[in-house]
Order: sequence, then structure tokens, then C-alpha cells
Amino acid sequence: MRWLTAALVALLVVIQYPLWIGKGGWFRVSALEKQVQVQLDTNIKLKTRNDALHADVKDLQTGTEAIEERARAELGMVKADEIYVQVIDPSRSTISSPKRIASTADAIN
Repeated sequence: MRWLTAALVALLVVIQYPLWIGKGGWFRVSALEKQVQVQLDTNIKLKTRNDALHADVKDLQTGTEAIEERARAELGMVKADEIYVQVIDPSRSTISSPKRIASTADAIN
């Protein structure tokens, strides 16, 4: 009777192994589901980017506004009747403040 119980337990373990650890087991399925979700998220981001690029290409092919916008932003071009004004943010300026220049000049004299 004892060997029968041991044989049944061994048979149960042999049957359960593919279900949990084997090629199509629960652990493998769970890992693959996580990979699929990550890939779906990546696909959504790439589709959004592709849609934006497609709209940009369509706009460049059909109208002049996108071409004009790119020329202004990337090449710094302006129209003949426009005046270019550059605004510098004082907090990001690399020019020294007047006090600093004066204190440096005093140190030299």
C-alpha cells in the first residue's frame, strides 16, 4: 500500500510538471503575457509617432505653411517685410552683471 501511495504521488508530480514549469506552463504564459503588454505599449507609442510624422509629411506635401514654419525654426529665415526680434532670458544669460564687472575692475586698479 505504501508503494502505491508513493507511485500515485510521483505520478501526480509528473503530471503537474508540464502544467507549472513546462514549455506551455503557467509561469511561461505569465511571462509571455507581460511581454505582450510591453510590446502593445511600445506599439501604441510608435503608432502615435508615425501618425504625427504622416500628418507632417502630408502637410509638407500639400501646403506652404509647414515649409515656411520649418524654414523659420530650423534655418532662421524671415520674410522680406518682417523684422526679426530676439528675446534673451536674463536668468539664462551668460553675460556678467554690471556689479560683477565693476567689482572686477576695482580689483584690477
